[in-house]
Amino acid sequence: MKTLFLSLGLCAMIALSSCGVNYAIIGNHNLNNTQVQLSSNNFKVVDKVSGTAYVQYIVFIGGLKKQQLYEKAYSDMLAKANLINSSKALVNILTEEHVTFITPYYIRRTITVSANVIEFVR
Repeated sequence: MKTLFLSLGLCAMIALSSCGVNYAIIGNHNLNNTQVQLSSNNFKVVDKVSGTAYVQYIVFIGGLKKQQLYEKAYSDMLAKANLINSSKALVNILTEEHVTFITPYYIRRTITVSANVIEFVR
């Protein structure tokens, strides 16, 4: 009887425990052909912006694909950057992904894209 309660308690702990995985991707996500020369001091860092998007899956059902989630977070960041009609650019773009799960019932994937906004002064 004692072994039964111990094994049921162990199974309950494994089934109801939550885990999280986090990792960051650093890279150049700009696929345009604009070349910016940053060798001289002709710019200043004016802001740091970020955009976040998340999706929830319940029993593996629901939500967006990973690429759509990234695009949503990236467009959220661009909306906050206010780059229109100015001499600003985004640099040091960082993509972070965090996955929280309670196996196999609930999964939440959060993608955060952040970057520095620079403004050219000359």
